[in-house]
Amino acid sequence: MERVFAEYLIETPYNVEQAAAVLAGEQSSGTFVSVPGETEELKKRFAARVEDIQLLDLSDMPSIPGGSIPGKKYQKARVKVSWSIENFGYNLPVLISTLQGNLYEITQFTGLKLMDFELPDSFKNHFKGPKFGIQGSKLSCGVTDRPMIGTIIKPSIGMSIDETATLVKSLIDAGIDFIKDDELMGSAANSPFDDRVKAIMKVIRDNEQKTGKKVMYAFNISDEIDEMQRKYDLIKKEEGSCAMISVNSVGLAGTKKICDQGELIIHGHRNGWGMLNRHPLLGIEFPAYQKIQRLAGVDQLHVNGIQNKFWESDDSVVTSIKSCLKPFLGGYEVLPVVSSGQWGGQAVETYRRTQTTDLLYMAGGGILAHPMGPKAGVNALQQAWTGAVDGLSVEEIAQQYPEFAASVKKFSK
Repeated sequence: MERVFAEYLIETPYNVEQAAAVLAGEQSSGTFVSVPGETEELKKRFAARVEDIQLLDLSDMPSIPGGSIPGKKYQKARVKVSWSIENFGYNLPVLISTLQGNLYEITQFTGLKLMDFELPDSFKNHFKGPKFGIQGSKLSCGVTDRPMIGTIIKPSIGMSIDETATLVKSLIDAGIDFIKDDELMGSAANSPFDDRVKAIMKVIRDNEQKTGKKVMYAFNISDEIDEMQRKYDLIKKEEGSCAMISVNSVGLAGTKKICDQGELIIHGHRNGWGMLNRHPLLGIEFPAYQKIQRLAGVDQLHVNGIQNKFWESDDSVVTSIKSCLKPFLGGYEVLPVVSSGQWGGQAVETYRRTQTTDLLYMAGGGILAHPMGPKAGVNALQQAWTGAVDGLSVEEIAQQYPEFAASVKKFSK
């Protein structure tokens, strides 16, 4: 019978083998005490198995509250556990409850993080995955051999519909590929969702008629499921191409419900990510997280950015980008969305470390606050990526392009 495998980073003051066995029991057929009906036959078929344990370093103090044993150190380890697919079939929420459920509550652990998981190929027969992904997203904008260049409406909230539409027109005139609502913008008092969509899409359609280029705008439809569906349908009616979902806010089933329709590109915003990942021994690592979102069908997914304004390290960002580009279930591609305090100066290091242009490269202030205006901001990002792919340094790119040189002067620390 096919099995699902998961790898965890754990910490415990208890015997590691015993603690791992408790995890396997709690997340399958067992509980804190033997119960009638938990026969050997049942356990053989449904009990989780501890497949491998690799001991790591010891700590004097626990990473998070949990059990303690006087005089004992806290042992870190990598633990691999597997379950029969019979336990959950192809029910995605139950799979996630198994991989990430009550195991975080188990007393024996003073640290536990889901690092990654592996699924049998049969899952691709039950999950559609991303409909558009990398190639569909880039094709929609007419982009081929460079990243999509995108930006976010700023200020995040408070602009009127007319002000927003005027800004969208200036960004389109500047040559942008992608624009999105901020995750804080839903349907504000001075910017009702329906009216905003209609005003912005008129600007986008007018430009498409003139130039043939259809700029992608990700409208934030995050809401209750029925209302998300209504907003989704409005975007289709107005000939839009993309909807944005705050995936941690609407939940896995809500995300999948929208993605399964497959008519709009789905931009997955991971706001709240730090709550899931920031502690080194609690939560989930991005290689596992992005697989869950790919199963749900998200086409584009945020990964933070090199030298970003948040807490995440460059190494973590690179790992996230590479995990999105790694094949999963024979396809299921998802476009990494690089964002967070980005401007052209980070393009060189981003390309050096990832060797890919299959990105949506997002800059808010890096475009809108460019000293020569938004058009120069867009040009500077395109120049940065042209130079990065050609192997040029930041200084060499600045010597060739005045718009990029102005970015360096404005944004470099």
